Amino acid sequence: MGLSIHYSGYLKKANLLPELIREVKDVAEIYEWKYQIFDTVFPDEQFQKEVDFDNLYGISFRPPDSETISLVFLSNGRMVCPASVSFFKKDVTDYEESWIYTTSVKTQYAGVRVHQVIILFFRYLNDKYFRDFEMMDESYYWETNDEAKMIEQFNTLNALMDNFELALETFPWQENEDIDDYFQRLMKYINNLKKDR
Repeated sequence: MGLSIHYSGYLKKANLLPELIREVKDVAEIYEWKYQIFDTVFPDEQFQKEVDFDNLYGISFRPPDSETISLVFLSNGRMVCPASVSFFKKDVTDYEESWIYTTSVKTQYAGVRVHQVIILFFRYLNDKYFRDFEMMDESYYWETNDEAKMIEQFNTLNALMDNFELALETFPWQENEDIDDYFQRLMKYINNLKKDR
């Protein structure tokens, strides 16, 4: 649970990789974000027809209180989630491909301004480096460019998280209670509260 972005796409041209890495590294250093550089040049500066799951190209970076944002590609130029590649690469089925080729990053705890910077940075990178790029932003800022809507989504999700945490504190698990029993008891309690209003 938490506000996230989900994205996928391709690098436009193999020879753009070093410049993409350089620009992302520069931004990460300005903001003092940690980053990791993978291979920096595709073989012969060309995409390969045969997908190689053992070599990753690109860069990832991590703003404080955010999950890692990966701009990492396979040998065919397709953007991937490095953790999913590592996990699924031995036996890639159609189902696993959906996990490998879509990257999901929780940004909620980084805050509104960092999330906004990330989205604006993706806009810039998309125009210059990506093709067939798709993003789903749970704050709707990518889709609408509406700052007020983004802030509203953050506030709503933060309130839900706070309420959930408060519920766990004020309505604790009982000894020897499994999760199903806990939620059944919680829902019964909530429904009774609604009836009493």
